[in-house]
Amino acid sequence: MRTWQIERRKRTRYLIELGGLVIKTGIVDLTADGRAIIYGAMLWMADMLKSDQGEQIRQIWSASGRKAFTAEQRQNQ
Repeated sequence: MRTWQIERRKRTRYLIELGGLVIKTGIVDLTADGRAIIYGAMLWMADMLKSDQGEQIRQIWSASGRKAFTAEQRQNQ
């Protein structure tokens, strides 16, 4: 397999995983698949992360995500 094919597959897998997170959170259902709403929320998140509070927000969101992943792992055992 060629290098560009391997890299393309890695990128595809990464994008699928990111899409899976959007589904997993329930955002798609909560917005009735409102892609403009989802995109707008992501733009707002990016603005928050660029702000002077970005590092604090990063820490809060990271802790929340780790907690959710841990709870899901326990539930699936």
